[in-house]
Amino acid sequence: MLPYTTVEEAEAALNRTLTAAETLWLKYSANKSDYLLYCHNLPLFFLSFSLVPLPLIAVELIPYFRRYKTQPHAQTPLPQMMACYMNVIKTFIFCVGPFQLLSYPAVKFIGIRTGLPLPSVWEVSVQLAIYFIIEDYTNYWIHRWLHCKWGYENIHRVHHEYTAPMGFTSPYAHWAEVLILGFPAFLGPAIVPGHMVTFWLWFVLRNIEAIETHCGYDFPWTPTKYIPFYGGAEYHDYHHFVGGQSQSNFASVFTYCDYIYGTDKGYRYQKKLLAKVLINELYSLYGK
Repeated sequence: MLPYTTVEEAEAALNRTLTAAETLWLKYSANKSDYLLYCHNLPLFFLSFSLVPLPLIAVELIPYFRRYKTQPHAQTPLPQMMACYMNVIKTFIFCVGPFQLLSYPAVKFIGIRTGLPLPSVWEVSVQLAIYFIIEDYTNYWIHRWLHCKWGYENIHRVHHEYTAPMGFTSPYAHWAEVLILGFPAFLGPAIVPGHMVTFWLWFVLRNIEAIETHCGYDFPWTPTKYIPFYGGAEYHDYHHFVGGQSQSNFASVFTYCDYIYGTDKGYRYQKKLLAKVLINELYSLYGK
């Protein structure tokens, strides 16, 4: 909870005028405990997971967009989408929710702050970039472990029930996997603690990124295509398409870990084969 409740008190403490964002934050958070602010993660996750995939549901029902599907012949009926959604919500209520509510002491210990001043856009951007890199690297190795015989048969196979993923499948997994993969997500803020606003933004963006990666569509206008080493839907779709035997494309966000450790060879080989097939088809059509 902030040590001051009015703009005048805050400006006197900081010895400067509050920005518009800081004024809004003060008015919103002044009478709220740090624990209550931390618990905002729960509705933020629910809203982002419930709302972001909605356009993808509409796209799935419109034949025009089928040209952008990573697996053009695979379609997910609406009832199956809703069943997946409800399964994730149950895991959220009985697993993620209680874990979030009980993990506040750890968040307090690592130093996530709620006061003023608010971080600059530059500070938030740098911290978010660090969080993505740390999560991606840690997730890569945990994901590889989940593809060993015991890890896959007992835990990870649930996530691979969908060989053609769609937006709602991003957190569709065994409850143990949901908890295990929470560790890489918390590791970045633990190493580089920031403001609660950054903490919220990190989990919302990570959730949106996971939805985009599992959406099953490779849209040419996707802004993430301009992010260096970003994997995206087409990259991760190969991992789901191969299924339980997949030893390729383990990274959650970027592609450099798979490249460095040689776990993208199957994917790159398939890309070469598809390129040759396309060239041969074009030659047969226009080569004469």
